[in-house]
Amino acid sequence: MKISLALISALTLATGISITRAQSSTKDVTLISSNRVAAAFTKGMPLVETSEFKIHASRRDAPGVAEIHTRDTDIVHVLEGSATFVTGGTATEPKTVAPNEIRGRDIQGGESRRISKGDVIVVPNGVPHWFKEVDGPLLYYVVKVTSTSEAAK
Repeated sequence: MKISLALISALTLATGISITRAQSSTKDVTLISSNRVAAAFTKGMPLVETSEFKIHASRRDAPGVAEIHTRDTDIVHVLEGSATFVTGGTATEPKTVAPNEIRGRDIQGGESRRISKGDVIVVPNGVPHWFKEVDGPLLYYVVKVTSTSEAAK
């Protein structure tokens, strides 16, 4: 019991210190106003892009092409609409369109999932993914976490 109380006290103190530090340092804090977010969803566009992560306000009204990000893990949170989302398999006619970015016509042999409002799906870097069918408009946030490991490059 004494050890548990000591551990709780230590965690509470550590948490208090980290919260104070986070609140006292605004160097890395980014606020994106609701007006800017709403405007971004009308077309679909990036909100923040750094070398470590990206946040996109995404909009789809139609299917897309297959994507493979060799360094970015996509975390998708659906806000509105639904789609058939295919992951895995093999991208057909793959082409490198930018460093660490490959696109293909579609995916053969992947796993289809129905995604809709409220769903979150995590697509690790290197996994082909594709919005095969879209019941639009599909509005979703994508947080892209960029791997710094040499294996991901």
